[in-house]
Amino acid sequence: MSTLTPSRTTFQSSDLSRSSAEVFAAAADHPVEVTRRDGESLVLMSGSADRARTSLLELAAQLVAVSTSTDGTLATRMSDRFPWMLALSATDQEACANDVLSAARASFATNQPHLAIAELTSWRETATAIAAGLGKEPVEWLDDAELIERP
Repeated sequence: MSTLTPSRTTFQSSDLSRSSAEVFAAAADHPVEVTRRDGESLVLMSGSADRARTSLLELAAQLVAVSTSTDGTLATRMSDRFPWMLALSATDQEACANDVLSAARASFATNQPHLAIAELTSWRETATAIAAGLGKEPVEWLDDAELIERP
């Protein structure tokens, strides 16, 4: 019998019954391959990893659609697919488009879906905050005389 560690990425199907806790612990950390003698290997992963992959594929589909169009700038085409971008300034729309595209490329190249999803979410939350009017009021800075010293 083999010793199982959470850092392993491949397990035999018999490990599921003999040492399921170790297999599940590894799958919670990263996708693991479960090999079978009588069929194709299976992949076991957490629900969050599966949702991240699905989100990345959905983003990839949108980016492919954006990249195959020739109407307007990249930011204009992306704003058509992601209407929340319209809350951003023209300069920020360009930055958003480039940042999301770069993060998506990094995600695809490194198999790390969170890079692109985090970038997209960050820009969407920024657009939402701007649309809600946050950031329009001037910031009131405290003078040094108003500061309270920590105990």
